[in-house]
Amino acid sequence: MAMIWARIRETIEQYGSAGLVGVIDVAGSAPREAGARIVLQPDGGFFGTIGGGRLEYEAVTAARAILSAGRGKAQIRDWPLGPNLGQCCGGLVRTLTETFDANDLAMVRRFEQAQRAGTFVTVSRLGEDGRIARALAPQAAADESMHPLVPGFDKTCFHERFGEASKPVLLFGAGHVGRAVVLALAPLPFVVRWIDSRLDQFPQYVPQNVVTVCTDAADRELARAPRDAMVIVMTHSHPLDFDITIGALRRRTFDFVGLIGSETKRARFATLARQMGVANEDIERLVCPIGIAQIKGKDPAVIAAALAAQLLMVREQVSAPLASPAVQPA
Repeated sequence: MAMIWARIRETIEQYGSAGLVGVIDVAGSAPREAGARIVLQPDGGFFGTIGGGRLEYEAVTAARAILSAGRGKAQIRDWPLGPNLGQCCGGLVRTLTETFDANDLAMVRRFEQAQRAGTFVTVSRLGEDGRIARALAPQAAADESMHPLVPGFDKTCFHERFGEASKPVLLFGAGHVGRAVVLALAPLPFVVRWIDSRLDQFPQYVPQNVVTVCTDAADRELARAPRDAMVIVMTHSHPLDFDITIGALRRRTFDFVGLIGSETKRARFATLARQMGVANEDIERLVCPIGIAQIKGKDPAVIAAALAAQLLMVREQVSAPLASPAVQPA
């Protein structure tokens, strides 16, 4: 769940208190990773997931009892995923359950503000009162590369990472497929810069992770883009598609350059690119057609779903060397 502290703040303001169940450690096979969290309401509602199934049912039931008892100590519990839970994963999940109320609003708002600015790391300690005390980690400590994976979990002091780094996407084209792509990427860890020269093509409302840009200066947008951005080209004009694609390939740093179209369109574009002096190794980086090859549908929503899955795959591939656990010993 992305904006966890905003959800906790909203729940406290509406109901007076909130509960939080988080996965802080896993061993073996488990339905979710460390860092998965659920925010509970006193009326029984909740947001987020730690993997569903019997584990989540039992963890939420236990957390509701803790929340109904009022402000209290944090509780750490191990859940073996075997016959007792009726789950065949065979691993072990350790959860941390906490309660919050109006006394915590200042702290919650501070972390909400930090999360709106991006990901952040806390140094979390179990206090003498049995509650978890969190402080924003110094920049050096927050650097993920400073923390190799250390087996086990020390409940007295540990690091927690909140938020999820969003991958920048430049989407050129506000036609039917462009609109479908924006909707498909809305709940996913991407931040989209949606670019078109036709102002009337943009809808009145767009998802929170989308910024619309009305401009015909595509080259300027490419020059300003982050080095590791993903570029998707699907404008209303083949010549414009070609110009943007060539500019993106020549930049050489983008993690993904995709062009909507067929194998025939790709072959034609490759020929023109070679005539313009684009290196073969750069042309080979062009993804066209876009999406997962096994999904053949051409409905805009189907294309968008296949492309979203492809972008998630690329995102995991390029971020895998830097991955680190969301909860780890300090």
